[in-house]
Amino acid sequence: MKLQTQIPLKPRENNQIDYSSKMLLLGSCFVENIGAQLEASKFQTTINPFGILFHPKAIERLVSNAINGYQYADADVFFNNEQWHCFDAHSKLSDTSKGELLTRLNNQVEAAREQLKNATHIIITLGTSWVYTEIETSKTVANCHKVPQKNFRKKILSVEEVLNSLQMVLANIKSVNAKASVIFTVSPVRHIKDGFIENTQSKSNLLAAIHQVLSENVIYFPSFEIMMDELRDYRFYKEDMLHPNETAIKYIWGKFQQVWISSGALKTMQTVMDIQKGIQHKPFNPNSEAHFKFLQKLDVKKEQIQTCYPHISF
Repeated sequence: MKLQTQIPLKPRENNQIDYSSKMLLLGSCFVENIGAQLEASKFQTTINPFGILFHPKAIERLVSNAINGYQYADADVFFNNEQWHCFDAHSKLSDTSKGELLTRLNNQVEAAREQLKNATHIIITLGTSWVYTEIETSKTVANCHKVPQKNFRKKILSVEEVLNSLQMVLANIKSVNAKASVIFTVSPVRHIKDGFIENTQSKSNLLAAIHQVLSENVIYFPSFEIMMDELRDYRFYKEDMLHPNETAIKYIWGKFQQVWISSGALKTMQTVMDIQKGIQHKPFNPNSEAHFKFLQKLDVKKEQIQTCYPHISF
């Protein structure tokens, strides 16, 4: 008896991810979940230099600013609730010092530029089509930073607007890195604050636009569909019933591995995870000869991995 629908998946035939790959991940909180799995396995990853970005326009601005070497200045930041903020970035970059914030923003822009130039894989997860535009400046913001709602106009990006934004992102990437594989996903996190119907419309606009930009090097990974169809049960959600829980994240991560991680890298991943477990192991008797031999074997495994992949550290 078949009790689950399965999304058809097959391994990529070229440019799979291995331990020489360099990955830049941009977008909503779901990209951070997948990024955390990649980091735990010691892949070379950079995750959200400007923090979580939910919509296409925010990602477009980050990519454009990075490619063009934009320098943030006093006019780009503002003071609210005892901190300095930037409408282009998540609040995790905010600071009590304006100078520190500007330094951080410009350092991250430069870091993003280097990653865009050198990445073998760029993973972009879109969360929503809904955006907020500051009324005074007509600027679409990445984050409102708890500025009063009356200061913004809320709207949903049309399919055409999302498409134009994605085309700009891809054109900018191609201008500095024509070989990178760009992997688009749509976050399965439901933005119910926008409304149930509005959330569905929002995701639909993202999906419709993404499928118009796909090519040999621009690929769609169906994390949204896996959550909606294969994991069609609230036991796969956190207590808020909106975000995928750890079981769901690991399940989708397993599907991502099936498509994108090379067979050689999968073997290395297993060794890395064995080492990680060994490091976390708490011995019953830390002074015993058995534990000393265990640590020696662990050091040998570390050395073997690090000889092949110097970027890995434990």
